Amino acid sequence: MKTQKLQEKSVLLDEAAMRRALTRIAHEIIERNKGIQNCVLIGIRTRGVYLANRLAERIQDIEGQAIPVGELDITLYRDDRTPSELQPDRKDIVFTEDITDKKVILVDDVLFTGRTVRAALDALMDNGRPQMIQLAVLIDRGHRELPIRPDFVGKNAPTSRAEIIVVELKEIDQQERVTIQEKIEEA
Repeated sequence: MKTQKLQEKSVLLDEAAMRRALTRIAHEIIERNKGIQNCVLIGIRTRGVYLANRLAERIQDIEGQAIPVGELDITLYRDDRTPSELQPDRKDIVFTEDITDKKVILVDDVLFTGRTVRAALDALMDNGRPQMIQLAVLIDRGHRELPIRPDFVGKNAPTSRAEIIVVELKEIDQQERVTIQEKIEEA
């Protein structure tokens, strides 16, 4: 029986490049929104939450004021779940204030088909009616299946469907980098 293993193909971003990309995204968020008044960052679990917190730190360094940060669990909104897996009592957004009439900046690590973002949009709309929703991603790898486009991108990385983007963050993985990996078969 053959098993599949991942093999690193290349490093897209090292720690310094990730830091620069997030700093640039923070500046772009501030510029596009003419400051951070009425803005909130919502990170999609898991890595999007850590990236949203990092963006909030950079924005506070630049603007001198804090931007609220929340996290979003889209598990129950995924289109690959069966109805029997859905639970009626759920708390999708871990956030202390209402998102109604706010400019929500949704944050995720990798944008691929767009299905995760679609699920996140559904979850957000079930929890309020934002004035506007913008999307910030660390990596945009292409291969969209839905008409979704990010507003803020750390790096565009065209890939084949056989390749996998792996984002490693110190908070989870004890190292900081983004790699392209490919599946190899072992005997």
